[in-house]
Amino acid sequence: MKKKLLSALLSVALVATLLVGCGNNGGGTETTAPADDTQTEAPADSSDEAPAEESGSTTGGGELIGVSMPTKDLQRWNQDGENMKAQLEAAGYEVDLQFASNDIPTQVSQIENMISGGCKLLVIASIEGDSLGTVLQQAKENDIPVIAYDRLIMNTDAVSYYATFDNYLVGQKQGEFIVEQLDLDNAEGPFNLEIVTGDPGDNNVNFFYGGAMDVLQPYIDSGKLVVKSGQVEKADVATANWATDAAQSRFEAIISSYYSDGTNLDVVLASNDSTALGVVNALEANYTGEWPIVTGQDCDVANVKNIVAGKQSMSIFKDTRDLASKVVEMVDAIMKGEDIAGLDTETYDNGTGVIPSYLCEPVFADVNNYKEILIDSGYYAESDLQ
Repeated sequence: MKKKLLSALLSVALVATLLVGCGNNGGGTETTAPADDTQTEAPADSSDEAPAEESGSTTGGGELIGVSMPTKDLQRWNQDGENMKAQLEAAGYEVDLQFASNDIPTQVSQIENMISGGCKLLVIASIEGDSLGTVLQQAKENDIPVIAYDRLIMNTDAVSYYATFDNYLVGQKQGEFIVEQLDLDNAEGPFNLEIVTGDPGDNNVNFFYGGAMDVLQPYIDSGKLVVKSGQVEKADVATANWATDAAQSRFEAIISSYYSDGTNLDVVLASNDSTALGVVNALEANYTGEWPIVTGQDCDVANVKNIVAGKQSMSIFKDTRDLASKVVEMVDAIMKGEDIAGLDTETYDNGTGVIPSYLCEPVFADVNNYKEILIDSGYYAESDLQ
């Protein structure tokens, strides 16, 4: 009698376990995005049964996470998106990864689809910081947490967290590199400087520009650095959409107006690699003086090749694998209702209050250390840079 009772109880337990497992597979929901940009849909489950998790490991339980990237036009966003997707899937989540072609209505539509499609959390790198308030209100109404990724989303209380690199430090490192390379504390000068930064709608520009100018402004004030174009204010040195062709066009005009008579341009503070590429293109086409120092950010393949060739002096390296890993930790903590440790709760105010932020530390790569930082770390293969 006891054996029959035990057998019956074990059967009931097994059935209950199978039912719970089937109910926790995320539903296999797929979402549809506008066809004008490549998308990666959430994968369907291949099995009703998942392997047993080791104690203490992360487990997403199959929840659907929406990841919205601004564009595929810049290499870094492709890397960010794919790193995020791979690591979230490895942690047990399903991922709806979308790229918005640098078109705000497309990004809004994609996020709406993520909300209606059952995403439990959104990770968003916005095209323009002030453009998502209405759609994110929908997320808030549906109790969907939002992590702003790399670009802070402004003027909405729907943002739960922010994950980025220390963007002030990015600019600071660029400025310090210039000081060191020109030996500004000892050299007589003056040295000619021009400045190219990014999209005015990207809140990160404030930090890149601010960090660099806090280092360089004293040398400008003393006359050791001279900006012959007079273009120093952030609005004057901005580049819409961080576009290479826009940076090139502006810089061709600067060269034509101020450096066509053989006057040397000593240094260009370019905030990122897409604008640095435009600067280099303009220099190659129109400049006859001694080659200047050119800064950058992101370590895109074309720019690392330019570093090796001596056309670009440095690029800030932001290892998106590290940031993706931290975002996965943040997602996991949020989904489990746990606290997130190590957040900055003072620096990043989006207009509705300070957003708790995680900051990864950037480093710079130049011709002396790029192999160690980029190749030995596995970020690139040596063949990528041939």
